This record gives sequence, structure tokens and C-alpha cells, in this order.
Amino acid sequence: MGRYRALLAYDGTDFCGFQRQAAGRSVQGEVEAALGRISNQPAVPVLAAGRTDSGVHAAGQVIAFDLDWVHGVERLCAALNAHLAFDVAVQKVEAVDAAFHPRFAAKSRRYEYQIHNAAVRLPRTARSQWHAWPELDLGMMQAASIALVGRHDFATFGTAPEGGGSTVRTVTRAEWRANGAEMLFEIAADGFLYRMVRSIVGSLCQVGWGAWPVSELAKRLAACDRKLSGSAAPAHGLSLVEVEY
Repeated sequence: MGRYRALLAYDGTDFCGFQRQAAGRSVQGEVEAALGRISNQPAVPVLAAGRTDSGVHAAGQVIAFDLDWVHGVERLCAALNAHLAFDVAVQKVEAVDAAFHPRFAAKSRRYEYQIHNAAVRLPRTARSQWHAWPELDLGMMQAASIALVGRHDFATFGTAPEGGGSTVRTVTRAEWRANGAEMLFEIAADGFLYRMVRSIVGSLCQVGWGAWPVSELAKRLAACDRKLSGSAAPAHGLSLVEVEY
């Protein structure tokens, strides 16, 4: 029996989220079912770096599981993919120490949010980009994003962890870039609150649309009041792209 770490990618559109649910299709449920098919173990629980919400995608989710497997990591990766649906895939598998936990060992996580900022929607990217209109001012949004970098209480933009944990997080990167109508927001931090990235994106769009001045985001961040956040951006534009250890 050994512990394995796997890099997982998925299209979150048709999932109720990463975490196994009593009803509904989950990423965790799909992976655990695949592990059950390739082993003789009655159950193989899967641990994850983050529990993405319904509709949220991943290119760099990290999972771990304990498995009795003697055929090497490359064959394990291939065997899992043979039993997974088209919208989830294991990118890489490696053996790790038995104490490794993908959530608690993580030093930082990086998310990306994609926006298609044009008058007419683009069907081929509709599952992974938020079609947002009117036109957004990228310069204003980037200027407002500077206030996010550093160690702050992000209670305005996210829900406190279960059990009343801290809402303080350290953001190391918050940057916008664009290629024509395609806009990308990249944010990295030592951790994220529930709906934090989507709430930040929705609030930055208020700046980009001219509804808020650039300075407004910093004021609302400092207020630590959840009611002052802008509406959360839709889930389907968000992707977990990297977890660092």
C-alpha cells in the first residue's frame, strides 16, 4: 500500500463540484469510482488541494490517495484515464510520502478567470469564459487590483471557513491581461475563501464598467463587510490552474 499524488484536470460544467455529494455527479466521485475499478479495495478515498464549486474547472488540481498498486505510476495514470469520462483526466501520477496531504501541504494556489468581453457571445468558449458586456476598462481594473496584493482580511469577498477560521489571506499576484476581447485575471495566494475569486472578479468588473471608482475596491476590502462585495462572477469562467508545494 502506498500514497500517490496525481495532477488532475477537468471541465467542471457537468459536475456539482469536486466534493462527493449524496446526489449529483462530482469529480471526487468519478475518480474514486475509477480507483475502485482498477483495484481490489472496497473504497479508495481521495484527498484534494481544493474543493472547487459546481461549474468551476481545473487544469492543476492535486489529489492524493492510498492504493495497493505494483505496476508503476505510468500504468496507474493510464489505467485511471481508461476508466474516466471525457471531461476529467489524470495528467501525472507520482508516489509520495504517506504523510502528504494535498490541502495542508500546499504553499500557494493560483486561479485564472476568463472573460469574453464582446457584444456577441462566442459559442466555442461559452463553457470556460464569462461573456461579459458592455466593454470593460482593463487599465482601471488592473489599477484597482493592486490593492489586493499583500496580507489582508478578505471577509468582504469571501465566506469564513467552517468553524470560524481566519479570513486573512496573503495574495502574491493579482494581474489582468487581454488579447482583443479575451481577458484573463490571474490571482495567486496562500489560500482562498469560499467564492473569494469570483467575488473579486465581479467587484473588479464594477470598476471596469465605471460603476465604482478605482479607489472603491480598496475601501470595500478594508471594510471587511461581505455585503459590500460586488455580485460574484459566474462559476464557469474560473479555473484552478496550479498548486505549489
